[in-house]
Amino acid sequence: QVQLVESGGGLVQAGGSLRLSCAASGRTFSTYAMGWFRQAPGKEREFVAAISWSRGSTSYADSVKGRFTASRENAKNTVYLQMNSLKPEDTAVYYCAADTRAYRSGSVYGNRYDYWGQGTQVTVSS
Repeated sequence: QVQLVESGGGLVQAGGSLRLSCAASGRTFSTYAMGWFRQAPGKEREFVAAISWSRGSTSYADSVKGRFTASRENAKNTVYLQMNSLKPEDTAVYYCAADTRAYRSGSVYGNRYDYWGQGTQVTVSS
């Protein structure tokens, strides 16, 4: 069983920055691919970013490319999502997810992840 706890959400003005954290339980965290997804009111959940188990490979949705950066600190069992140049359309609940099948690169598909956090709200005002 893996538990994921997100933090770092909040209210920020357009153009501002936030850093989300996701702390994970599990002794083999370094072997998990991790993903970030978001869901805005009335919309479907969408992929934001993924980071491979090795920390060397990341992928991003086109809508956040160049503004968001995913990273991980395996010694702390934590992944991060640095969000810069935030826009009102980034407003959503952000979720981290873990693919605990070892040594994966990370996927844009939510059904490839087997554990999810509870989410953290990000609100960007115009």
